[in-house]
Amino acid sequence: MLLGQSIFNSKCPPMTLPNFLIVGAAKAGTTALYRYLQQHPQIYMTPTKETNFFAFEGEVINFAGVGDEALREFSITDFKTYQAQFQGVTEEKAIGEACPSYLYYPQAAAKIKQYTPDARLIVILRNPITRAYANFLHTVRDDREYHHDFALALQDEATRIADNWEWFWHYIQVGFYGRQLQHYYEYFPRDRIKIYLYEDLKTDAIALLQDIFRWLEVDASFVPDMALHPNKSGMPKNKLLHRILTKPNPVKTLLKPLFPAKLRQKIQHQNLNTPQLSPEVKQQLLDLYRADILKCQDLIQRDLQPWLGESAV
Repeated sequence: MLLGQSIFNSKCPPMTLPNFLIVGAAKAGTTALYRYLQQHPQIYMTPTKETNFFAFEGEVINFAGVGDEALREFSITDFKTYQAQFQGVTEEKAIGEACPSYLYYPQAAAKIKQYTPDARLIVILRNPITRAYANFLHTVRDDREYHHDFALALQDEATRIADNWEWFWHYIQVGFYGRQLQHYYEYFPRDRIKIYLYEDLKTDAIALLQDIFRWLEVDASFVPDMALHPNKSGMPKNKLLHRILTKPNPVKTLLKPLFPAKLRQKIQHQNLNTPQLSPEVKQQLLDLYRADILKCQDLIQRDLQPWLGESAV
């Protein structure tokens, strides 16, 4: 397949590139979409979720935050290795990857346009306040965030950015969608960018997926297994149980064959707690985001007023 080959082509040679990408946002359902689309027989998704290729191509990744070395281990920065992600393509019509860093990094839009100029782009957005809080709870869950007070973590954000901590620590900055989407509208026509809201996924996931399937011109009647809900954030109630379930250890290895994945995930999720977000922090973030939410609303032509209301968070 040549760069930018049309999505309508049903057969692909061994080496190809994506004709669609899920570009963000982080903690807005991108992992769930990746898992659901991966099940479709006419869709190929890269075996590595979050290759980060279009964010970090040609760069040496050396972020300095807690646990940031993992980003270096799974990210792909050279074209040959990235292209190898698509060696498994056979006769799938839609070939894609999912990487939420692409929405955040301004250079990603230009690089996607350079490599795959006809690509279709999927964006799913979440209220930036709840997105930031879920992002924080994710790093707490993974034993990376040493603050268990969201307000203190937000106070440290500017220092962490200055000290070269990876983008996932940028709790506030990742939520300025209007600014980020503007880059994509500069490089891609509107009919190549499909915008959804996190609320759409929560309210009627089947309808959202069928809309994506129609847009990608694959069988829209396919219904994936959505029993698993990947990537839930929260503070572990029992830290020992959480580590047994999530970290490599002999107990986990012993129990894995005895407990199916759905049961293990159910136990893990029941062990996660989401503390109430304080009204003061909500208001602080709302004041920061208000202008950008209104800009985003104009860009995507969706009503985002609920994000500005009391019931939104």
